[in-house]
Amino acid sequence: MGKPVTGEVVVLPFPQTNLQSGKRRPALVVANLAGDDLILCQITRNPRAVGHSVPLVLSDFERGRLAVDSFIPSNRLFTVEQSVVLYAAGRINDAKLQEVKAKIRQLFA
Repeated sequence: MGKPVTGEVVVLPFPQTNLQSGKRRPALVVANLAGDDLILCQITRNPRAVGHSVPLVLSDFERGRLAVDSFIPSNRLFTVEQSVVLYAAGRINDAKLQEVKAKIRQLFA
């Protein structure tokens, strides 16, 4: 697999809060940095941060999909090296990507 691009939904192992190995979870690529790093936003089924979450449904995908409707909490950003990514599950459409990016910008306004 090549380096994921912005807008792709990827799957990777998330560490647990006790830093033990984690479960495979989806995340959205929001920035493809120079070198091997990516900035990702967690995807979850739980709308924890309601004011910061963007809903993600099947119709938001250009290709691929997730098994269940989910949420993208824009306040759950993190950086990883591309080698941590296990596979790409799909790609969201540009309108949904812009909605997520607008929520991220609101965090820093």
